[in-house]
Amino acid sequence: MKTLKKQLISLILAGIFTVNLTAQQKYTADWASIDSRPIPQWFTDAKFGIFIHWGLYSVPAWGPLPSDGAGVYDCYAEWYWWKLVNKGSKVNPLFTAFHNKNYGENFKYQDFVKDFKCEMFKPDDWAKLFREAGARYVVLTSKHHEGFALWQSAQSWNWNAVDVGPHRDLAGDLTAAVKKEGLHMGFYYSLYEWFNPLYKENLEKYVDNHMIPQMKDLVNRYQPDIVWTDGEWDYPSEKWKSTEFLAWLYNESPVKQTVAVNDRWGKETRGKHGGYYTTEYDLVEDANVKDKKIAHPWEECRGIGNSFGYNRNEKLEDYSTSEQLVRMLVEKVSRGGNLLLDVGPTADGRIPVIMQQRLMDMGRWLKTNGEAIYETTSWNVSVQPEINACFTVKGKDLYVIFTKFPDKPVTIRNVPGKPSSVSLLGSQAKVKYSYGGKSVTITPPALIPGNHTCEYVWVFKLTGCL
Repeated sequence: MKTLKKQLISLILAGIFTVNLTAQQKYTADWASIDSRPIPQWFTDAKFGIFIHWGLYSVPAWGPLPSDGAGVYDCYAEWYWWKLVNKGSKVNPLFTAFHNKNYGENFKYQDFVKDFKCEMFKPDDWAKLFREAGARYVVLTSKHHEGFALWQSAQSWNWNAVDVGPHRDLAGDLTAAVKKEGLHMGFYYSLYEWFNPLYKENLEKYVDNHMIPQMKDLVNRYQPDIVWTDGEWDYPSEKWKSTEFLAWLYNESPVKQTVAVNDRWGKETRGKHGGYYTTEYDLVEDANVKDKKIAHPWEECRGIGNSFGYNRNEKLEDYSTSEQLVRMLVEKVSRGGNLLLDVGPTADGRIPVIMQQRLMDMGRWLKTNGEAIYETTSWNVSVQPEINACFTVKGKDLYVIFTKFPDKPVTIRNVPGKPSSVSLLGSQAKVKYSYGGKSVTITPPALIPGNHTCEYVWVFKLTGCL
């Protein structure tokens, strides 16, 4: 008995010692060490987040469309200032013509600040919408490439939302509301600033005296769950001192245990270093990942339309339908990723109604089918195109997600065990199935009004087959 008691005490002490070692682990300022830190589990479980692009660009809120011959990046309304002054851009004539006609040749971009009033901004309403949409996290542009900060940043004196414009801590107010709804809150932050004189004249001083102190202030002040950097492409990560900042973030910051970061830390880092990898409108550096399963945690970001910032020029056909957005979410999750879907608020602080409608539709679908999305992992087969199906896994259960409802029996291949049951989420209809040769054949029930809750994208749950 004494021997058993000693063994138990030893095991307990060993467990405590292991926990302490984990807690005391120090990351050094090099990619080998930084990349060894695991992505927090909450992020890989969350699957669906809301991106918000909001700044002075929300005042003109304009960009060209694909129908104008604009490419993917040309449609971004949040790049208004850069496209307006960059004569080398192929869409510069379009921005110049719009600007001169509506504001005049002598109207400077900085003058938009007087109309960035945010007088209708209700952060509690935003946060409730995001929760009802089924999102688990939110990422706000704390500072885009224009350099305008949405909090009272000492490094952006008189060029932030408290000193000028709305005279309000937009970042802080939204953070409080989002956390109150039980969601994770994060911040986008642009490493570079297009027209900051210090950035243009002395990169090292800009990094040491402006960028890093500003990022640390953002983290210490609001304790975000995500730090989502961008604007990294001008220089390698060494010049941005990215690993030094990340070592501080992981070792010393108030969010060292919980924060997730992306991969945009230098011109060489996307898809290689940092935290989770990112794609943008299905574009990624040096790789075509569309339709491929990705082992490393990753996230697709995109707007509901062609732009991240609100674009008044967009028409109905420029917006993804609710069905397209649900399919997009399913496709990303089945390949091991998350979807960070962007909304572009107006300058007065409203989320456009069409964007609200799309989010609410996604939320209704997730209320029925969320168990096939949240806390899942990808299967060894991500898609079976001949039956319009993709797959997710949770425990021993396999979810078969059909983007087109099957009108005849369908066979799922390579299923290792016989399911104890097969059910259609959101329906009480009985589902007939058979198992043999490591394949499950499902006979879909007839869908009639009243016996199911989904208009599009249907999920069959194969219980206990893995």
